[in-house]
Amino acid sequence: MQPAIYLVPFIAIAVILLIRAELLNKRRQVYAIKPAATLLVIAVALLSLRESTWDPTYTWGVLVGLVLSLGGDVALMFKDNQKAFGVGLVLFLLAHIAYTVVFTLLGRVSPLAAVSIPLLAAVGVGFYALIRSNLGQMRLPVIAYMVVISVMVSRAISTLASPLFWTGQAVMVAVGAILFYLSDMILAANRFWRSWKYDRISLAFYYAGQLLIALAANAFRGP
Repeated sequence: MQPAIYLVPFIAIAVILLIRAELLNKRRQVYAIKPAATLLVIAVALLSLRESTWDPTYTWGVLVGLVLSLGGDVALMFKDNQKAFGVGLVLFLLAHIAYTVVFTLLGRVSPLAAVSIPLLAAVGVGFYALIRSNLGQMRLPVIAYMVVISVMVSRAISTLASPLFWTGQAVMVAVGAILFYLSDMILAANRFWRSWKYDRISLAFYYAGQLLIALAANAFRGP
């Protein structure tokens, strides 16, 4: 995993600068830094191709998700544009589907994963009740998104029971998915419930989650 680890400090610096730019509303800096930060995370996943034990299903699946996320990041930079927000939502929905497919193919059914399904469903229903009055025409897309991201998290947790992952690696996948989930919850709450001055802190959760998922591609130990 060593080559990929070298990129982590650069990603951390980029995210800090991105959050600062967002909080100060320096749009030109956001337009430059946000895609660059995501490209660095993509580079982390690409570096797994150098590992002799890399798993094609995981690496290529995660790369598809990251590339779709890059498109979503670019669309969501134009946060006041409703059409751009819709495009970003669709791209991230597809990214979550890509991750769900990967985690399903490589994960295993376990009691822990089974417990996560009703828990995530309860959280999703509660959160929907919180924001539904402000959804308008976005109601169905948001419901679909919440369902897909909840399934994605559940399938990520299923890697904890898979013999294809060692414990630390599966924890990276599960925690990464949960952080991604939290970042989306903060984003949705800010847009559809109550505006929060520091909502861009969600970017720290988002990039930490994506980075953990990408780093896991470099951690396969082989047979």
